[in-house]
Amino acid sequence: MPPLQRCTWRGMAGDALYEAYHDTEWGVPEYDSRALWEKLVLDGFQAGLSWITILRKRDAFRAAFDGFDPEKVAAYTDADRARLMADPGIVRSNAKIDAAIGSARAYLAMREAGEDFSEFCWGFVGGKPLQNRWDAGEVPAQTPLAVEVSKALKARGFKFVGPVIVYAWMQATGLVNDHLTCCFRHDQVKPKDA
Repeated sequence: MPPLQRCTWRGMAGDALYEAYHDTEWGVPEYDSRALWEKLVLDGFQAGLSWITILRKRDAFRAAFDGFDPEKVAAYTDADRARLMADPGIVRSNAKIDAAIGSARAYLAMREAGEDFSEFCWGFVGGKPLQNRWDAGEVPAQTPLAVEVSKALKARGFKFVGPVIVYAWMQATGLVNDHLTCCFRHDQVKPKDA
């Protein structure tokens, strides 16, 4: 049996963790508000780094950030910031840590205003993934839609949500299906209730 054809991410071939993430999680539509927020925060931590770095540290991030419970993260104090900056298991950046705390507060502000984070996110794509048909080398780093989503997130107080980060997050959470057409996952990724 020939090997499965996957997206052509640099460094993925032969890395069991990376391949498992690609095969079972990346691009799968995520509708849970808290999980969407967690992934947005992690994509913010990725800025300037490779995704595999974040993926390898994800469990440590989850432990350090109280399971990405927005209510707990929003209440973090200077002592919590110091604890996070001392944690070698995560990416230690004051700006990114502050952005995560601020994003938790923005998430809660949306909820308190009656705006569900999942409905907000999925509203940009009509409630189901945009189905792209890319070949290797065609996938953009950002799109006009990512620019629009980025602006909307920034207007609500989120940080580290530039269009490139937002597009990577949209791909990861299945808002867009950006598995390459040659990838075995392209035609398998389906929206909820499909």
